Amino acid sequence: MTDDARDKRTQTLATAAKAKSQAKTAAAEKAIRTLVKRGEPITFQAVQREAGVSHAFLYNHPDLRGRIERLRAQARPSPAPTPPADEQSTLVLALTGQITRLKKQHREEVQALRDALEQAHGENLDLRRELARRGGNAPVPQSRIIGPC
Repeated sequence: MTDDARDKRTQTLATAAKAKSQAKTAAAEKAIRTLVKRGEPITFQAVQREAGVSHAFLYNHPDLRGRIERLRAQARPSPAPTPPADEQSTLVLALTGQITRLKKQHREEVQALRDALEQAHGENLDLRRELARRGGNAPVPQSRIIGPC
């Protein structure tokens, strides 16, 4: 294949990709205008659905991303002032914090146990290989990956 033919194909592909990107951009802009006219909230998901483009395209397109983020922020109502804390909400907050700490502790303990199990499997494999090398009759097992519990 000649370099001329390759260059022509490359140029054709680049032109097609650019046209496709421009069409997607136009569709996303039209979708934003449509959503605004209907009074619907402007979100990445709403624009993606309306325009028929992917989330990745919207997130990777700096102009569209900025515009969607600005419109989304404008549509959000300001948070209502928090009511005075009473005894019940204080209890709920305290219990929620305790549950969060316990979950974190549990995750750390499970991870430590998994690490210890992985190390024990490695040591077991090393010992079996050493036994086989010294002439023992134990077969050397193939190593396996153990998934999450």
